[in-house]
Amino acid sequence: MLFNDLGLMTELCQAVSEQGYSQPTPIQAKAIPVVLQGGDILAGAQTGTGKTAGFTLPLLQRLSATKITGKKRPVRALVVTPTRELAAQVAESVALYGKHLPLRSAVIFGGVNINPQIQALRQGVDILVATPGRLLDHISQRTLDLSKVEILVLDEADRMLDMGFLPDIRKILALLPKQRQSLLFSATFSNEIKRLADGLLNKPVLIEVARRNTAAESVKQIVHHVDKKRKRELLSFLIGSRNWQQVLVFTRTKHGANRLSQQLERDGIRSTAIHGNKSQAARTRALADFKRGAVRVLVATDIAARGLDIDQLPHVVNFELPNVAEDYIHRIGRTGRAGNDGQAVSLVCIDEKKLLSDIERLLNRKVTVESLAGYEPNPAITAEPIKNGRGSHGFTKPRNNRNGGGQKGGQKSERSSRAKNSQRRRVNSRVNS
Repeated sequence: MLFNDLGLMTELCQAVSEQGYSQPTPIQAKAIPVVLQGGDILAGAQTGTGKTAGFTLPLLQRLSATKITGKKRPVRALVVTPTRELAAQVAESVALYGKHLPLRSAVIFGGVNINPQIQALRQGVDILVATPGRLLDHISQRTLDLSKVEILVLDEADRMLDMGFLPDIRKILALLPKQRQSLLFSATFSNEIKRLADGLLNKPVLIEVARRNTAAESVKQIVHHVDKKRKRELLSFLIGSRNWQQVLVFTRTKHGANRLSQQLERDGIRSTAIHGNKSQAARTRALADFKRGAVRVLVATDIAARGLDIDQLPHVVNFELPNVAEDYIHRIGRTGRAGNDGQAVSLVCIDEKKLLSDIERLLNRKVTVESLAGYEPNPAITAEPIKNGRGSHGFTKPRNNRNGGGQKGGQKSERSSRAKNSQRRRVNSRVNS
């Protein structure tokens, strides 16, 4: 099957061809015809499967079918994403695929000056890509009207719920027309996602291109058991001895990301860190340096697990296992994208034994363990509690004025109450949107 066979207009097929694509991925082949027909969809697809084009292409075509007269262009399509990086990448896809169409698009997210965004909205846009926090900022300032939205896309919906955005999503939904087309994309299908879909979608078509809650088959997963204090040493050894040139490394906290990046630099390995305490400009620069090979290692917190789109990234390393098993799938989904092979290596200490068991239970299989001579764990070392909980995803303390653009503050300690912890994630997530 070719893109030409999906019913896409000439201008879109030309834009796709200019990007070097001729055959759609499975998610694109299944989703595009449904969206073109105006139906709602609930799509489950692992990251890297081409889902962005799966909704961007038909969205552009449907909007092009209606001519808008008058000077003011209302927002007719709204794409909501959990992170700034993902929002920027979706907006880039909209611009690339819509280059031959007379449609306007804009992207709005936190961490940057709000005034240029206000100016863009005043000029009128057909397609708006946004993170929840900044979207609600514009609504509260009356710089944005959602009453004319025809198509809503919730991208990475499971991640948005995990980051505590459900109350924001409900506020946004209340501002949209009842009669609209809704598209929900999620890498995993939890009970929360199902409840959200039940209230959001109208007779949706269910589209799945991978088993639920599973990692891409193109990712080779390996575990190295090692003492916590020797993890950095082992990581440097792996990168150097195996000549890894592009490695995405995950830590639990922003402080850990900074510390590890500095240690790798002292080992002679060019490295940089990306997390919620970095300004948006610094995060964009770090990602650009990593993509062009100026640095070999990008150390990231989970804020980057869904927002990074790196062609043919060969290696992902879990320097520390995530506290939530689903986050493991999101992390390693950065490699093995669009049919390319990838490798995910996890450095696991005795403290993380239960976390590894949770991951294997989610995967429904054991992860291959490889022993490296000289790095075997000391059996005399006993497990210690992991201090940082699920809330330590590299987010920062909220500011009184979240429109200011920067981030300040440090990391709070884990709270015993699940409700308080959920509330903290929700506030912190809004700062990073």
